[in-house]
Amino acid sequence: MTSSSPRAASDPGRAAAAGASSTGKSASGGYVHPLSGRYASREMQHIFSQERKFTTWRRLWIALAGSQRELGLDISGDALRQMRAGVDDLDLDRAAELERRFRHDVMAHVHLFGEVAPAARGIIHLGATSAFVGDNADLILHREALTLIRDRLVRCVEALAGFARRHRSLPTLAYTHFQPAQPTTVGKRATLWMQDLLLDIEEIEFRLGSLRFRGVRGTTGSQASFLDLFDGDSAKVDALDDAVARRMRFEHRYPVSGQTYPRKVDAALLATLAGTAASTSKMGHDLRLLSHLGEVEEPFEDTQIGSSAMPYKRNPMRAERICALSRHVITLYQDGAFTAATQWLERSLDDSANRRVSIPDAFLTLDGILVLAENVSSGLVVNEAVIRRSLDEQLPFMATETILMRATRGGGDRQALHERIRRHAHAATRKAREEGGDPDLIARIAGDDAFGLGAPELADLLRGERFIGRAPEQVERFLDDFAQPVIDRLGPAARARLGTPDIRV
Repeated sequence: MTSSSPRAASDPGRAAAAGASSTGKSASGGYVHPLSGRYASREMQHIFSQERKFTTWRRLWIALAGSQRELGLDISGDALRQMRAGVDDLDLDRAAELERRFRHDVMAHVHLFGEVAPAARGIIHLGATSAFVGDNADLILHREALTLIRDRLVRCVEALAGFARRHRSLPTLAYTHFQPAQPTTVGKRATLWMQDLLLDIEEIEFRLGSLRFRGVRGTTGSQASFLDLFDGDSAKVDALDDAVARRMRFEHRYPVSGQTYPRKVDAALLATLAGTAASTSKMGHDLRLLSHLGEVEEPFEDTQIGSSAMPYKRNPMRAERICALSRHVITLYQDGAFTAATQWLERSLDDSANRRVSIPDAFLTLDGILVLAENVSSGLVVNEAVIRRSLDEQLPFMATETILMRATRGGGDRQALHERIRRHAHAATRKAREEGGDPDLIARIAGDDAFGLGAPELADLLRGERFIGRAPEQVERFLDDFAQPVIDRLGPAARARLGTPDIRV
């Protein structure tokens, strides 16, 4: 069992961390981090909870003691049985009391576990240094957190895949420099977001595949303490290292270390999370622009209020939050890079406080982003009439080259017709800007006998489908060849592990 009794209120900072509820309330009235009170999911919060951290330490101690016993050290069966039985019997109040006495978190938990498993009191943490539990536990939790992030990305891709397929052929005005450009389709634009997220999944799978165990290394990485335990038998030290890694489900270990695993690993991890945040930020910014245009909107609930002062507003608050939180994850990469760059020799402690903040923050923040991204992707609203109106306004200008070629094939002089189109276009634009209304370029061309094109023929030339190129085909091929295989491979497990995302505002 775990315990967080009212005594935690005597330590306000700790109570705020341990006692924050899903509503963001704290029994102590202390500060509650917005990530736990507002943004991050319960699944990710559990991974980085105090209970999860310290029970992982205990499982590492059990793996160490069990492996040592198998290799001939004098560790009793009772000791192991008591450790296994007490792994979840965690009294955080007692842990805090012991830490205040010892001023050392690992030793506080060594003593606490000894109280739970008295037969093991003398062999817990035998030969190990603090990084044995601290670093190895971090690697275990980072692996779990990366897997959760991958699950959420797959869910986002799956939601966007359905959206892209439904709208694969719906013409829409495309933009470069946020100026009207050649049309694309609504579905094709969604594949651009999906491709970024699929690249992020590739990167996360690489990170998961290359993540290794620190292992059993001792205070400076030389394994001297374990060599002494086994009377100089190096083969048994290697066997111990192998056995503990295997028990914790790691196939590989970093081949050498100081006291800690390389902090460059954390820098790479945070870079991967920052890269994913760059993708979500891009998608969020695009949705905010499309919301301004009125073409595509995020879901808006019946009772949702867009503004305290302007009741009519439908602000894209979820996309805005995605962008805001993405910026935070991107900036956190610098913490990992600076920490890796400033480690001294075999180890210095200036990494510890930073890592306690920066790495959980990055995971919890990105988790909250992806919960929002899945929610938005699953409920995007497409306003086809607005899309058509915007496209109709610009198509006459984009169609001028097609009109010029058609009129030239009918016997017209290409250069003379080019000049007439130029004059008609400028006149139509000037009239629209000065008098309002839509530009009348097509009416001007239809009324100009030099082109020999009537209104019905010009209307046929102005169908949006004529200007989207291979976009529908590209969507189908992208979904079938790239997105769906990832969804088929990873989607079932992601759906099984995760329920409907809980949006907390």
